[in-house]
This record gives sequence, C-alpha cells and structure tokens, in this order.
Amino acid sequence: MQRLCGIVLAACVIAGVSTAAYANKSAVEIQAPETAKKGSTITISVTVTHSGNSIVHYTNWVYIKANGKEIARWDFTWNNRPENEVFTRTVTYTVTGPVEIEAESNCNLHGSAGAKTFQIKVQ
Repeated sequence: MQRLCGIVLAACVIAGVSTAAYANKSAVEIQAPETAKKGSTITISVTVTHSGNSIVHYTNWVYIKANGKEIARWDFTWNNRPENEVFTRTVTYTVTGPVEIEAESNCNLHGSAGAKTFQIKVQ
C-alpha cells in the first residue's frame, strides 16, 4: 500500500511539473485586419500570454515579422519586464501587397509556444 501511494504521488508530481512547464511557455495571438487596400497603413497587435512575470521568470522577447522581415521587436530583462502576464504590443505597417504576419514570444526559462502566422489579403 505504501509503495502504491509513492507511485501515485510520483505520477502526480511528474504530471504537475510537465503541465506547469508547458503552461509557462510564452505564447502570442495576432490581431490584424483580414484585408487591406494597397498603400494603406494598418495596425498589427500581438497579445502575449505567459504564466509568470517575476525577476527570474518572464517573457524576454517578442517579435513581429511581415513577409519574413522583422518590423518590430521588444526585448525584456529582469529589471525591465513586461507589465503583466498578459500584455499587448502594437505596430503600424504600410501594405504593399499580400502580407504574411508572423509573431513569436519567448520565456527566459521555458521557451516559446511557437510562432503564429496571420494572412492579410489585398483588396
């Protein structure tokens, strides 16, 4: 019985650690118009979500790319952290044709949940 309790406890600890590690990866969501006129200026926003915002555990960078070219980047440090666990950064961009937006953020301890992309079509 004691051995069974130990196995169950170990399984719970492992499950809890792996879930917490995944939850602490920094993730992004892109907000932008689905269509835009050629020559127009659009606003692109990226909302970053990350469980943890302390002196030792925080989002350390965020970028936005348009058609593969970095158009905005924010770097953070232990003494210049994001304002909250969920925060938004915004950039303007002049549309010259169809645009693929890519954004990604990174946790200094657990890494990134991966880049996200968003397509903007020209009207």
